[in-house]
Amino acid sequence: MIDLSQIRYVTSFQDLVATPFQGEINAMCWARKLTGDFGEIVQKIRQSGNITEVEPTELHALQLSEQGQLAREILLNDLETLKAHGASPVLNLINHYDQDDTFFPTDVYSYHVDRSPVPTDTFLCTYYGEPSDILPNSQAQQKVLVPEIRAKLQKLYDGPAEGFDVFLSEHFFDLHYQATPDAHPISLGLGNLWRLAVDHPESKVLPCVHRAPREKPGERRLLLIC
Repeated sequence: MIDLSQIRYVTSFQDLVATPFQGEINAMCWARKLTGDFGEIVQKIRQSGNITEVEPTELHALQLSEQGQLAREILLNDLETLKAHGASPVLNLINHYDQDDTFFPTDVYSYHVDRSPVPTDTFLCTYYGEPSDILPNSQAQQKVLVPEIRAKLQKLYDGPAEGFDVFLSEHFFDLHYQATPDAHPISLGLGNLWRLAVDHPESKVLPCVHRAPREKPGERRLLLIC
């Protein structure tokens, strides 16, 4: 059964940033159906490496159809709106992310939470390609608490017992989760602007568990994140 109890849907950017997380709510969604051809923008941006940061100046320079121009205006407006809010948004064209080839991957394809030493939130929106997904906290298990995984990590650490938790934190192992057998991940969809709770000292809610999707062969993603 899909559990949407942690999500609150809003109808404006102001509500997205002003509505507090509380109780089970740790994901806020401004649901939008965007117009414009984002695929045209993806095709016309020159890829440099696996992840290309797309600057506003590059967007302005693109020669686009009318539908492409509509998509560009949305991208530029989202960037400016988030900057005005005090965030530092980045627009990325993603071929694929780097991936860990270990028994405990800590790349973004693994379910994880974000952590910060100061109060902040994670904002993201997928405009083109496969969208990210989140996992209800009730359907997620911290991987460092799984006995067989913890035993392997203890062998990897091979140090004094009192330093083990610090080791887990320093290497970001404690940020990663696995889905329970009955889990139902929730797609964040295309065009929706999300605000996700982060693990920070003043947070009153659980951090939101999320991951990047596996890209479809030959299809890139256009993602805003901060």
